[in-house]
Amino acid sequence: MYSVKDRVVLVTGANRGIGKSIVEEFLRAGARRIYAAARNPESLNGLTAAHGDRIVPLRIDLNDPDSITSAAQKATDVEIVINNAGMLNVVNPLAGNAVAALQEEMEVNVYGLMRMAQAFAPVLKANGGGALVQLNSIASMKNFADFATYSASKAASYSITQALRDTLQAQGTRVVSVHPGPIATDMGNTAGLGEIAEPAELVPQAIIAAFESGDFHAFPDTMAKQVGAVYRDFATNIVEANLMKG
Repeated sequence: MYSVKDRVVLVTGANRGIGKSIVEEFLRAGARRIYAAARNPESLNGLTAAHGDRIVPLRIDLNDPDSITSAAQKATDVEIVINNAGMLNVVNPLAGNAVAALQEEMEVNVYGLMRMAQAFAPVLKANGGGALVQLNSIASMKNFADFATYSASKAASYSITQALRDTLQAQGTRVVSVHPGPIATDMGNTAGLGEIAEPAELVPQAIIAAFESGDFHAFPDTMAKQVGAVYRDFATNIVEANLMKG
């Protein structure tokens, strides 16, 4: 069992939506300090005003490798890294801008994850292993045509997350892949999911539950749980299995 209590946490995209909810829920769960990261640190002023020195604002832009390496040099005591930041384009695969949209989403949703893992894996190792959490969405398992390129980028990030799970086991870092369905955020509204969206706090609650259970996958909301129930056998016997043993 892994507990959030007294841990030092870093959350990307912490200024709103799921990221902000993760910060607030982790503080309630007893996190000692949270590095709240966003492209514009001024957007974190509300969190710092509400929670004082338990919040340390950081600039991280997943599209800017230097901002990530700089943050890793500052947050040397971090024990849990939650890569929540991402981007979504509402584009179907036949749209004239579909290739450009996918390139943009790959840069943030996939290469950004890889940059975060490369920068913070040594930090987590130095602090006892800790945990790396990636927000992947059920769109990583099921493509939705109206945001097809986003779904494709999240499928790629889910694949990289699986590799990170296997790679980071050796240093004692647990990895959690989180797959929300429709959540009440600005991104959810952009995707046209407002009418069926569920509260953002379900996501941090699912992350904490995964820490406690040792699960690799976390399915926070009603739709996600429906997907997870069907996916569970495949996940156990394929995704989480060591097929290289023969």
